[in-house]
Amino acid sequence: MACMSVLTRDEAQLRAQFLDVHRYTVDLDLTTGAETFDSRTAIRFTARADGDTFVELKPAELRSVTLDGQPLDPESLSENRLPLKNLTAGEHELRVDAAMRYSRTGEGMHRFTDPSDGETYVYTQLFMDDVQRVFAAFDQPDLKAVFEVSVKAPEGWTVLANGVTARRDDGAWQAAPTPLISTYLVAVAAGPWHSVRTEHRGLPFALHCRRSLAPHLDTDADEILDVTRACFDRYHEKFQEPYPFDSYDQAFVPEFNAGAMENPGLVTFRDDFVYRSAVTDTERQTRAMVIAHEMAHMWFGDLVTLKWWDDIWLNESFAEYMGYQTTAEATRFTDPWTEFGVTRKAWGYDADQRPTTHPVAPENVDDTASALLNFDGISYAKGASALRQLAAWLGEKDFLAGINTHFERHKFSNATLADFIDSLASATDRDVHAWADSWLRTTGVDTLTPVIASAGGTCTLTADRAGSRPHRLSAGLYDHDVADEGRLVLRERVGLDVPQSAPQPIGKRPALVLLNDGDITYAKLRFDAASFETVRTGLSGLPDPLTRAVVWNALRDAVRDGELPPAAYLDAARAHLPYETDLAVAQGVLAFAAGQLTEQYLTPGDRPAALATLTSLCRDLLRRTEDGDHPGLRLIAVRHLISVAAHPETIAAWLADGTVPGGPELDPELRWRVLARLAALGATDEDAIAAELARDPSATGQEGAARCRAALPDPEAKRAAWEAMFAGDDLSNYLFTATAQGFWQLEQADLVREYVPRFYPDAVALAARRGPAIAVAAGRWCFPAHAVDAENLALGEACLRDGDLTPALRRTLADRLDDLSRALRVRAGQRTE
Repeated sequence: MACMSVLTRDEAQLRAQFLDVHRYTVDLDLTTGAETFDSRTAIRFTARADGDTFVELKPAELRSVTLDGQPLDPESLSENRLPLKNLTAGEHELRVDAAMRYSRTGEGMHRFTDPSDGETYVYTQLFMDDVQRVFAAFDQPDLKAVFEVSVKAPEGWTVLANGVTARRDDGAWQAAPTPLISTYLVAVAAGPWHSVRTEHRGLPFALHCRRSLAPHLDTDADEILDVTRACFDRYHEKFQEPYPFDSYDQAFVPEFNAGAMENPGLVTFRDDFVYRSAVTDTERQTRAMVIAHEMAHMWFGDLVTLKWWDDIWLNESFAEYMGYQTTAEATRFTDPWTEFGVTRKAWGYDADQRPTTHPVAPENVDDTASALLNFDGISYAKGASALRQLAAWLGEKDFLAGINTHFERHKFSNATLADFIDSLASATDRDVHAWADSWLRTTGVDTLTPVIASAGGTCTLTADRAGSRPHRLSAGLYDHDVADEGRLVLRERVGLDVPQSAPQPIGKRPALVLLNDGDITYAKLRFDAASFETVRTGLSGLPDPLTRAVVWNALRDAVRDGELPPAAYLDAARAHLPYETDLAVAQGVLAFAAGQLTEQYLTPGDRPAALATLTSLCRDLLRRTEDGDHPGLRLIAVRHLISVAAHPETIAAWLADGTVPGGPELDPELRWRVLARLAALGATDEDAIAAELARDPSATGQEGAARCRAALPDPEAKRAAWEAMFAGDDLSNYLFTATAQGFWQLEQADLVREYVPRFYPDAVALAARRGPAIAVAAGRWCFPAHAVDAENLALGEACLRDGDLTPALRRTLADRLDDLSRALRVRAGQRTE
């Protein structure tokens, strides 16, 4: 790809002082072919003084530019910047006529043709600085403007945008002008959508998806709309500012890089959320949470927008916190915090212990390329955990009062962290500024350990803190149930403010002391010796799933820190998971055990025994769920039994029969999952893959076939997969990822050994050529994580030291190498802290 200059914070500040942007009129023509579309833009703006500036644009062809009616030289475009020189103070109008390229990487205007029926769809993803791939703009968040968009589209298409759209007499689609919004929030989605429309509180609501997914969307439309309405109503109870846009469309779009995007009035979701196959209730809960998350952005992010990208965490942390909290309050999914605790929070803990960690609110985000790197577990999970801690510390009433003050002060404008903290401080006597310094400007994870002292038959509890943050938390005191020795009963939860002013009396010694019971704070936990023995023997006897999630997370952290042998974690899973009832806990524990632990932390010699243990565990879950009362647990067990299968016979029989004995029947997702494992084991071939693709020719089927072909233990299959990923640019973002997911297989370490050193130079070249989305995919999925050895680590460190890496690849690669280094230390039995 051509080089593209990044915008620096200093440049943005100067431009914001110089310009006031009023209105964009954008006319797009999507009827000009499969490679490019036409983009004509008029920008009305005021210069506050005489001077120079620039506008961003990344065209395939720049046809013409006029400023106040006078032509500018298109050849003056340098990389992605068009200079505007000798501006005089006052109003101006810039007009740009260009042809723009469609994308296949999920950036800019993404174009997708559905293999199921040949229909084509396009949609925009303009975050963080990709508006310039679609139309000319002063591309920074604090130059808000009104956007008036029209789109010429092929016959039979529907065009969606931020505002209500209507077809004009000339056949083009016209969107209602927006309120003041930032450039990155402009959205268009066009194609022969299948739509489900309704109204709520006087506003048009709608769901949209590809036609080939219509039956699946129709099946779930009531649930999705019920969640949408419930969240909408709950936010209007929480927030004093009404919903600020004229409609609420939710479009499920193909090959979307993120989970969703908060475009005002037109939220785009990855269309994996339109379920073609069976899913667990936890997966439905995740979809509900994402709906709630994106809707929270309508206020925090869209109505009030960050001034610069150093405050992007505020957008995401707030929406993450509100997404989980509002899902719990307003929908049938009353316990999403358990999934947050066992899955999402681990993402934050892992990111926060790498060399690339950063404060929740970083101060040194010098340009857009740097800002893009901070979309990680810190900005989402740690930030949401911090806000949850803040809400507990302030109290929900004062917390929401501060939020509403923030909306009132900064609606349709931009704000900073300092503005946010000032708004919160206006609602409380507590020192919110000091809290922010402790929680938002520091890095790393505190570790809390219970210290129990006994004297005269009574005990006291002190939470020993390795770290610097204050914590408000509950300590759970659990005793053995005298009527059932396998159960633990909660004696009480004791509130603690850490650091404590004095030890907390707790009476007789409990069987288990669990710090952060309820998971209100963000910290790693350790156990005293007696409590650990209780956990080892009685974990499944804990009554509350969130409590069990906190314990499992503590065990996971201990494995990663070299304090608990991986085999001990597997023993705990084998002993207790067959009795688990919570889907999020079962899925989270099995995912860690079958993934990171078995594939990286255990040596190759120990892996067969681990796979056998996990197979036995999954079979126990299958036996327990034969009565049909726990379909979600059964589905989780089936999925993981497939992934840990060391021999092909059982799962091959499932595929041949089209069902697991006792259910479930193999739907497309399970069929492709089985076939991918058979490919890795060398128990299938190209003919079988082609036959399965003929059975399921959908986009998901194409991805499944690519994954299976890359997994075949055949030198020619590996060569073809590698060349598809690294030598050509034809693979879309999803097909690239699917191919990468199939390529490295632990059973094929000798076969792929030659590709380990090739990865580093090939990834560097690929990232420079195809941009940040593919760079991140390459770093995440193409990295040879299976090669847990010093040679691989040395190759990667040399690449970081000597290679000319793009920022996105450098960050992703640094994270993967740190994970690799941690795995080596765990294998060596060394502490990793």
